Order: sequence, then structure tokens, then C-alpha cells
Amino acid sequence: MPTAAAPIISSVQKLVLYETRARYFLVGSNHAETKYRVLKIDRTEPKDLVIIDDRHVYTQQEVRELLGRLDLGNRTKMGQKGSSGLFQAVSAFGVVGFVRFLEGYYIVLITKRRKMADIGGHAIYKIEDTNMIYIPNDSVRITHPDEARYLRIFQNVDLSSNFYFSYSYDLSHSLQYNLTVLRMPLEMLKSETTQTRQESFDIFEDEGLITQGGSGVFGICSEPYMKYVWNGQLLDIIKNSVHRDWLLYIIHGFCGQSKLLIYGRPVYVTLIARRSSKFAGTRFLKRGANCEGDVANEVETEQILCDASVMSFTAGSYSSYVQVRGSVPLYWSQDISTMMPKPPITLDQADPFAHVAALHFDQMLQRFGSPIIILNLVKEREKRKHERILSEELVAAVTYLNQFLPPEHTIVYIPWDMAKYTKSKLCNVLDRLNVIAESVVKKTGFFVNRPDSYCSILRPDEKWNELGGCVIPTGRLQTGILRTNCVDCLDRTNTAQFMVGKCALAYQLYSLGLIDKPNLQFDTDAVRLFEELYEDHGDTLSLQYGGSQLVHRVKTYRKIAPWTQHSKDIMQTLSRYYSNAFSDADRQDSINLFLGVFHPTDGKPHLWELPTDFYLHHKNTMKLLSTRRSYTYWWTPEVIKHLPLPYDEVICAANLKKLIVKKFHRYEEEIDIHNEFFRPYELSSFDDTFCLAMTSSARDFMPKTVGIDPSPFTVRKPDETGKSVLGNKANREEAILQRKTAASAPPPPSEEAVSSSSDDDSGTDREEEGSVSQRSTPVKMTDTGDSAKVTEVLGKNMVQPMKEVYGINLSDGLSEEDFSVYSRFVQLGQSQHKQDKSSQQLCSRCSVGVIKLTPISAFSQDSIYEVQPPRVDRKSTEIFQAHIQASQGIMQPLGKEDTSMYREYIRNRYL
Repeated sequence: MPTAAAPIISSVQKLVLYETRARYFLVGSNHAETKYRVLKIDRTEPKDLVIIDDRHVYTQQEVRELLGRLDLGNRTKMGQKGSSGLFQAVSAFGVVGFVRFLEGYYIVLITKRRKMADIGGHAIYKIEDTNMIYIPNDSVRITHPDEARYLRIFQNVDLSSNFYFSYSYDLSHSLQYNLTVLRMPLEMLKSETTQTRQESFDIFEDEGLITQGGSGVFGICSEPYMKYVWNGQLLDIIKNSVHRDWLLYIIHGFCGQSKLLIYGRPVYVTLIARRSSKFAGTRFLKRGANCEGDVANEVETEQILCDASVMSFTAGSYSSYVQVRGSVPLYWSQDISTMMPKPPITLDQADPFAHVAALHFDQMLQRFGSPIIILNLVKEREKRKHERILSEELVAAVTYLNQFLPPEHTIVYIPWDMAKYTKSKLCNVLDRLNVIAESVVKKTGFFVNRPDSYCSILRPDEKWNELGGCVIPTGRLQTGILRTNCVDCLDRTNTAQFMVGKCALAYQLYSLGLIDKPNLQFDTDAVRLFEELYEDHGDTLSLQYGGSQLVHRVKTYRKIAPWTQHSKDIMQTLSRYYSNAFSDADRQDSINLFLGVFHPTDGKPHLWELPTDFYLHHKNTMKLLSTRRSYTYWWTPEVIKHLPLPYDEVICAANLKKLIVKKFHRYEEEIDIHNEFFRPYELSSFDDTFCLAMTSSARDFMPKTVGIDPSPFTVRKPDETGKSVLGNKANREEAILQRKTAASAPPPPSEEAVSSSSDDDSGTDREEEGSVSQRSTPVKMTDTGDSAKVTEVLGKNMVQPMKEVYGINLSDGLSEEDFSVYSRFVQLGQSQHKQDKSSQQLCSRCSVGVIKLTPISAFSQDSIYEVQPPRVDRKSTEIFQAHIQASQGIMQPLGKEDTSMYREYIRNRYL
């Protein structure tokens, strides 16, 4: 049964930029190179951007003919010097955007990418390298002395550092939003199709859909949530003049994916962090909120769990949980001119009616629904009042706003001094966080796209029955959000988010039927894999905002960190201080220029001449706002009507306008995610596939000894995991040296069988051993007797018992039951191919009770050794021959039936 709707896959994934003296021609194609689009960019305008998109879909042959004509038309005369024809300037994978400083426009292209994650067959890529190309020709270029400086500032934003994009999956929205859009009623999709039909010159656009009697599939493309899009300003100038496939929106933050193997069943755990592009900046230069309710260091973190054995948004099992971090939504800042490690916190403006907090929480209600839960981790008791200033103001703002909200939708405020509990020897920080996490997840629920499994109905869990959220026939929806903050929203916040994510992960695994109780313990392979993802996530976000990696990690709060971690924490603190004091100002200027907060203009002060960027981010300081919000009814009226559901996911006229809906053939390339993922038209190497390269619980965390329980939910000892064994460099080098010493001596005959059967090293270890042995000098041995002694000593230390390695002792004889099973297995294999009479007589005694298999395929002889192709009837042969002749230009004469059908088509279409 075909799906009701599917995401539209962009048909511009490969780009080639061709250059002439007067034009740039940007040719884009889909991955299969069957559909092409062409952009024409004028190079004769010194300061304006002139782009022409004919919105026509070309075939490969048509594009070759077009480029050939352009090459001939731009060649110079034979005797004249200079360049001629059409030149290929660069190959790319997408357009980041267009930017102008004081001269002409630049185009920014993605030249390298790397796959980072896969969600339902939709690939997520990380930008590895970009290229900026100046568009105007040198003959019309008007030079400016400050252009080069602006270019350097713009390029300080490293696009190869944690910027992500996808051709088919909307990264600016959550999985819950994306799948909710795909499940819209068909009646609404049909009404939207007529309003948002794609402009095209092809008169046969809907021909196949009409003749198939409505068997097409609706393709849906939603507008991105611009708050988390970082190249919105760069694409704004071409947004309304080119086809949507040219617009590639990128996000900034983090993306990581790992594979959790549960007895061979692959489950992908994905972590996506979206950093807000509003009020973005560095640590001490961006604090609090601006006049529009956007806060500093706002990051939306989503953990996605999917069963990788089924690759489909419709048939597969998917679950997600979203939480947010962000600065305290008040007007506050810290003065860094004093060169202190902890500058004093000052409240910049009095806000008795919590105006800025109201704007911020109104945005959250619209995107996430209710309840909004605030987990405030700042210090409550201090000798000198520092962080407590923020707590007092935040409590006053939440109390004021809650008195006007309906009681069932009030903002939940949870204060908890995490630093105080960390210093106490009697309190366990993570145990207290686990209690908070349980209460939070029970209130908000989580998203899952399948109804509760039958086993959970038969054996209901107490915690599962208390779960909140919204239960629908197709699964569950998350309603509400947890908003965590400390002062910097880095170290303490990341640990708290990890604990909440760990609790939600247990519920997600339980909802997919993978564990019997919604509970996960520390020191299991699953939690260690999840902890590593969250540490990478925290390090990346901390580098972006604070200039260093995390100072305090989960192990620090568990109080199991090694003694060397203390010195590393000191180095990270010094690195953060240096970055904040000396390089944050330049990074802030780069972010302001990249995001379009500052626009260079002749006759006005330059970016580096501004004493502060306060006026750039607070627009109400430059002009009076035309409308003022109510002090009591501080929310948007439409939002409060649909709570606890988020207004952005409600099916209404305003949200339908944000969708682009088009009807496609069932196997059209723009909605065929199977071909997009597997790509049967190209040769690929199995070893290079993404699913093998990602972190795996079985390969990287599970102990290498087979005899123990392979479940990723079994508690391990700290020295049992594969990660700790492989991660210890000294142990690995010592083991390699021992293997080299034993291998260089000739082993005695009695040891040979044992050493060959106990080789349990992975392929990675063998490769590294080979590379080390090439650089090392061989160990000098004395005589045969000494070598035998060395081998015997090493064999006792290295060779593990066969029972421990394989689970059985191969030297023992097989039991009668095992032998009968093996005999049946042999007979099943022999019944698939021909045997001579002698072999049949020899095996007649063992063939009692064996199933006789006969081929049921269309092949007369079908076995693992030889295949006889089936016979083809005459009519099928004639059809195939006619198809071959048609490809050579030899067409068959039309019959009466074909002629009458064509006349009927012309009459219905044009007369």
C-alpha cells in the first residue's frame, strides 16, 4: 500500500559552476544525474546580483547540448589571444548563499561533505569545506580598500566546523513535527496541491497521475524554522526568484549517531543539537535575552531512537525526545573589562512586568506546547551575592507570568543548587538528578510513531501508566519541554540534560519493545554509548560558546574520574579564560557579519569601529515599537487555545500555508527514498558504507570475551568494556610487543594448535600490529630452548581457555542430539543439488525424517551450483525486441488502438 505522503527530495545535489567572461552558469542535478536545473548569474553588474532561473527540468542530453552551444558561442576568433569557450570553475554539493560587503557579490559553495547520520534513509551531512567565489568580472570591479578586511572577518566563521544540512530531511524541525506533517489527512493535502502546484513549462506534468486513477503520492516540503537556520540571510536575496531545490538550509550545533546492537538487532541512537541564530555570540559578550525574547546560547537538543532494520517513516519505529538549554531570559550582562575570571553580574534594565521573559516563553509555548519546566541550576547560597541575583529575578518573573495563565498550563519552576550538592560528601548528585528527570519525563512524555505494544498492555508497568504527553491512535506526542540553565549553560547543564536524556532513553527503548522495564543502569554498554554521545555533544557546544571543552563531565559528578582529569580540567579552564579575554570579540564580529546582523554600508561606521553591538541586537533602541503587548494577556491568543499541543503542529490554515504539497508518481525520484539511500545505479563498496563506520556498542563497548552476556543492558565492570581495553594505549602496545616476541620464535608442535585456535584479535588490531611491526626492530632471540620457554610463559598469559573464548570445548565429542541436528543440516544441503547413487546409499541411514526440498521457482533447474534459465514465450520476446529497436531509433508502426487512444488524449487535453 503506498504511503499517503513522503518528504520531497531535493533535485539539486551535485553542482558544477561554469564560467564565461559575462556569465556564470550553475548546473545542478540530482544524485542519479537524470534531472538538471540551470541558473544563469550575470557578471557584468558591479554591485547588483542578477540571477535568472528558467525553472525548467533538463535531461542529461539537453544539458550537454546547452553547454555545447554556450561553449561555441563564447569562443573568440582563431587569431585572437585570450581565453575561449566555457570553463568549469568548481564542483560543489550545494549553495550556502550570496553575500556582499562593499564591492560586488560572492557566492559560497559547499565543496566537501561527510555523512554524519541517517534517519529513515534520509542522510545528514556535515560541511567539510567551502569555496567563496567573487561574481563580477575584473573589468567591471570597483575596488574598495576595506573589502579584504570584511572578507577575512566573514571567513572567520569556519563553515567546516559543525554545520549540517540534508537534502530531504528538515533539520530545523523536530522529528515529531516532520512526521506529524506527513500524517496530515489526505483531504487537506488534495486541497493544498491545487494552491501550491509547482510552476513548470512541462504540459505533461499531471498526465501520468490522471491515467493512474489517483495512485500518486503526495510530496511535502515544509518551510524551515528560521530561528535555527544559519544561512537564512545569505539565501534571502534569491529566495523568491529561484526554484526551492536551490535553497539548502544549514544548521549549526552538533550531530552524532551510534549503533546499539541488541542481540544483532540494530538500533540507531542519534543526537542533534540546533543552535539558535538569534542573539548568537560568545560567552561573556552575549548574556541574557534581547528585546524580542531570544536568549543567548539557546540550543535545542533532540535524541532520536529508530529501529534500523526497517527503513521507512511509515513502517519503521521512531521515537524522539527534545529538551532546551538557554541563558536566563532577563536583561543582564557581565563586564569583562575588569579581567576577572568571574566578572560581576549586573541587571541592565528593570523589567517589572517580565516583558522579555513573556516573549521568550510565548515562543516556547508555540513550538513545544505545555507544560514548560524550568530547571534552574545556579547557586542559591553564596557568601557574596553573584549567581543568586539571577535566581531571584527569574522567580519573580515566573511568578508574575503564572498568575495569568490557566492553572493546568502554568510554568513549572524547579530550583536546584547543583554546585552545593556536588561539594557535599553525603549527597549523590546524579541520584537527585535522576529523581528530577523521572518527574520531568512523566510530565512531558515523548514522541513515538507507533501505538503501545501488546506486551505492555498485558503486563503494564507502573511508571508507564503515569506517563504524560498526548496519546493518539498512531502513538504518543511530546507536549511541553524541559528548559535547563545555569550561568553559562555548559558544564552543569550538559550533565543535567544527560540524566534527563538517559531517563527518556529508557522509556523510548521500552516503547519500541526492546527492554522489559523503562529503566537503564550506569556501566551498561547502552548507557556508556549514550554518555559518549552526550560528552561529544557537550564538548562541541562548549567550544562554540565558551572557547574550550567541558570542564566538568558526567564522570566528575559520579566521582569516578581518574586523577589525571583534575589537571585536564585546569587546562580547559585556562583555555576558556584565554579565549574569552582575547579572541571572543573577533568571533563576535564574525558571527554578526555572517548572520546579517551588521550590513556594511559606505559612509557609515565599519564593524570594527563600533564601541558595542548592543544596538544591533536590540532593535527597540533604534526605533519605537508600534505595538505594545498586554501586561496580563502576554501570550498569543491562538497558542493558548490549542494547549497542551504545540500550535506549530496543529492543522490550521496558518500552518498549511507553510507547506509545499505536490503530487508525484509512486516511483518518482523526488520521493523515492529507497533509491536515494541504496543508490542501485552506482557501484559502492561494502566496507565504505556509513553503517559500518559509526560507533557500535558491540565493537567499541562490549567486552571481547564471547562467554559473557552480550546484552547491552548488562552492567559491566569498569575494566571489562572494549572501550577501556582498546583505549589504553600502554596496554595495547604491551600486548603488541608480546605478540611480536611470541611470533618471532618458532613455537613447539604442542603449542601450535592452541595458538592458532586462540587468535581472537579484531581486524583493527591486526592492521595496527602490522603497521607497528614494520617500524620496529625484531626481538633478538638466543637459542631454541630459550624461545620455547618465552613462548610457554607468554602462552600462559595470553592464550585464553577455549571454553572461555568459544563457549564450548572443541576437544570434547559431540552429544547425540547435536550430531543428529548436524546430520539434518547436511541432508538439507545435499537435497538442493544432484547426487550420485553411491552417495545416496551411504546417506540413506541418516536421511530418516529429513524434509525433501523441491525448487518452486520459475527455473527448471535451480541450485547453488547451476541454474538453467527459464523459457521466454514469443510475445515477450517480441516486446523486448521492439524495446531494443526503439532505443536505436527504429519505431514500430502504430496500431488502430494506439491511434484512437492518442486522439482521445488530444481531444480531452486541448479541444
